[in-house]
Amino acid sequence: MKKKLVALLLVMCLVMTMATACGSSSGSTTTADNTTTSFTDSAGRAVEVPAKITRIVPSGALAQIALFALAPEMFVGLSSKWDTTAEQYIDTKYLDLPVLGQFYGQGDLNLEEIAKVDPQIIIDIGESKSTIVEDMDGIQEQVGIPTVHIEATMDTMAEAYRTLGKLLGKEKEAEVLAKYCETVNSDTQKIIAKVGESGKTKLVYCTGENGLSVLANGSFHAEVIDTLSNNVAVVNDISSKGTGNPVDMEQLMLWDPDVIIFAPGSIYSTVATNEAWQNLKAIKNGTYYEVPNGPYNWMGSPPSVNRLMGMIWMTQLLYPDQAQYDGYKKASEYYKLFYHTDLTQDQYNKLVANSLGKTEKK
Repeated sequence: MKKKLVALLLVMCLVMTMATACGSSSGSTTTADNTTTSFTDSAGRAVEVPAKITRIVPSGALAQIALFALAPEMFVGLSSKWDTTAEQYIDTKYLDLPVLGQFYGQGDLNLEEIAKVDPQIIIDIGESKSTIVEDMDGIQEQVGIPTVHIEATMDTMAEAYRTLGKLLGKEKEAEVLAKYCETVNSDTQKIIAKVGESGKTKLVYCTGENGLSVLANGSFHAEVIDTLSNNVAVVNDISSKGTGNPVDMEQLMLWDPDVIIFAPGSIYSTVATNEAWQNLKAIKNGTYYEVPNGPYNWMGSPPSVNRLMGMIWMTQLLYPDQAQYDGYKKASEYYKLFYHTDLTQDQYNKLVANSLGKTEKK
């Protein structure tokens, strides 16, 4: 009887110990969910962020594209609505997320809507402006949510992904994207080295409904264009906007580039019959092209990781002897990594339909 009593007591103790352990485990999880860690962003700001992040919002369109490649499942809102072409490439569950606005650009960031979706962090990615500390502190103070800035240019995009990987606990996935960025940059630099500065194509990138705005040499938005070509659009006051600097036809005639690239939504389809544009060498020779677009412009708007695909396209367009790519294969790889979709041959053909130029003089 004594043995049975001892055994019973031992069992009861064991049960109580297990119950206590389970209770401690649950408490530990709750505590872990509220645990924060200090993160130093690219602006040098030490920000207390959740140790485990699962709900994010981007501060703008540039951040939206870059973050979507790494962590689409963490999105609880968008900075801007997807382009109508996105339906072909983006999973529908991401298309109808709440649109929260953006801090830069349109400057329509809706702090009330952000609070409703309850993100753990707001992430800004891109060029570090002179007011970046003030800007990020301002958002953070107004909405009460940790806000961080990650510097990202074409040269630093790989490191930006590695930083984001550590921040979001997705280092393995981030490394794949980082290496892709490095490979595209490296391949591009090798091609341009072969071409040489003197061999670069004399080019102008035109934007706007009438085509009379340009991405000026030296502007942030012309970063890739300046690298890959002799961007002859030199102006005194460089615009910081993706819409570029307004010019007139007389100025275009003075530059008279060998190649003109038109942004989507410009006048690519009508310049062949436009008498004024016919005076330009590129139009007369049929060496003018429209940037592929879907779900984003391959050359910018915004100037984010979409420009990686633009670098591949533009080097092959301008320097086919040096950039001997299989365009569809390259695009398929990019769309899988950054948009999480399998690009079909038909989709690719439609994307590049206007990027082959006019082969005959009109």
